[in-house]
Amino acid sequence: MVLRRARVHTVDPDLPEAEALAVSGGRIVWIGDDADAEAWTGPDTEVLDAAGRLVTPGFIDAHNHVRLGSDDACVQLAAARTLEEIHHRIRTWHAAHPDAEWIEAEAFDYSAIGGGRMPTAADLDPATGDTPALVLSYDVHTAWLNTAALRRLGVTADRTDLPFGRAATDPATGEPTGFVTDFAVKGLSRDGHRALRELGLPWASPERQYRRLARSLDDAIGFGITTVVEPQNSLDDLELFARARAEGRLRSRLTAALFHPRGTTDADLDDFADAARRLDDDRLTVGPLKLYIDDVVEPRTAALLQPYTGCGQHRGETFYPPEEFAGLLAKLDARGFQCFVHATGDRGIRTVLDAVAHARALNGPRDARHQVVHVECLDPADVPRFAELGVVACMQPRHCAPEIAGPGQDWAENVGPERWHKAWPMRSLHRAGAVLAFSSDWNVAEMDPMVGLYTAVTRRPLGGGEPWQPEETVDVETAVHGYTMGSAYANFLEHERGSLTVGKVADFVVWSRDVLRCAPEDIPGTVARTVVVGGEVVHTA
Repeated sequence: MVLRRARVHTVDPDLPEAEALAVSGGRIVWIGDDADAEAWTGPDTEVLDAAGRLVTPGFIDAHNHVRLGSDDACVQLAAARTLEEIHHRIRTWHAAHPDAEWIEAEAFDYSAIGGGRMPTAADLDPATGDTPALVLSYDVHTAWLNTAALRRLGVTADRTDLPFGRAATDPATGEPTGFVTDFAVKGLSRDGHRALRELGLPWASPERQYRRLARSLDDAIGFGITTVVEPQNSLDDLELFARARAEGRLRSRLTAALFHPRGTTDADLDDFADAARRLDDDRLTVGPLKLYIDDVVEPRTAALLQPYTGCGQHRGETFYPPEEFAGLLAKLDARGFQCFVHATGDRGIRTVLDAVAHARALNGPRDARHQVVHVECLDPADVPRFAELGVVACMQPRHCAPEIAGPGQDWAENVGPERWHKAWPMRSLHRAGAVLAFSSDWNVAEMDPMVGLYTAVTRRPLGGGEPWQPEETVDVETAVHGYTMGSAYANFLEHERGSLTVGKVADFVVWSRDVLRCAPEDIPGTVARTVVVGGEVVHTA
């Protein structure tokens, strides 16, 4: 294959721009001026004419829950801003599916309830009646049950520590409210998922999981994402990826991280290492470990250094005491595992950085590339520690959009204006030398990397408006680097992917618009016209 008449943004400092490139055996064998492309073009060469359009390396989404996806069998609650709208959507769906054994919904936004409180079964019952209902929050960190579901799942005042989460209780009566926290930590674990499946929840069935995965993989390649990092899987889930590959649905390359919940044994770690050895080629790899140190800010379950605004002394909890987590990370580091650690609150993030420092002191420094995932509320004192400790900041620019986290939204109100300067400090981390790996966190936010680029560059609402914390924007070249070489480096792929360089795999995208030169408001809506993986055209718009 030869690509011609392109404006190639290589993300390679040794040759930042080019006009053409040649591919053989799935790899780039030449890159340079269009006038020299004829020498690489023979009678059997496939010639792609970019017609002057921008070409970049394929994007690498460093944190994308393609296995969770967006479920077409669920009531979709995205952009439902009030309880009344939630009721309307559920009733409409139920009327169309009167014989459904369960009502399942997803993408619930905490702010729809109002008043800063969390939802209850009593809020859900009027729309669901006696049919059990499970509603997942947009971040999949919490679940909301109606009274019938509480009964079906066996949630009582005496049984609130569940295989799939922790049931909140009424402080006056001790009875479960219908709100379940820690769903991402427990409900998405191997044991939690099995428990939900055994309790008859259709959402947890393998076939529903595969439908979500296949649809999300199709979306990913259509968005120009040529490598997906799926950050949280059990050993059971690996069969889904193998099936997708066998059925031709795995057009993007994929790295699967394995979930390390509390209680993971040394035998489990042996199994993880064995899976990493078995699944390790240029299309599907397994290896990193996913851990949690805290939860999320919106329901006030992230760990903060100071109390939440208006919540007395409540500042959230870490899932491990700091000393225990430091010991655990040192143990995993000594075994050679790379760790992705979910941390959103400033105390949670500091706990992870302290643990990495402990591991380095105990085991000696190594090129571990442990990641702090999300980095939502970072104390300025900890900004330089990322570069000092070799820790990657895996961030999701869309999360900091004003209409999601800004003034008037639960994130900003829970943290309080005096801490807003800590919100997603992308520019500060970049200036301090940290590696930024950008991602979508689909299906928490839109998978389209153009939405992430726009937010990283402007920190404005998607529909336009005032920016929030604009001093932490980054320029568009830095943002593209975060989605390409930054994410490649974060996953030990920089010698194979992330830039258009001779010898690397030929993963690239021809875009409909030049996002490096257009007005920021024109970045959303830019589409991947042609997507190439390993020198093969796998998608055309």
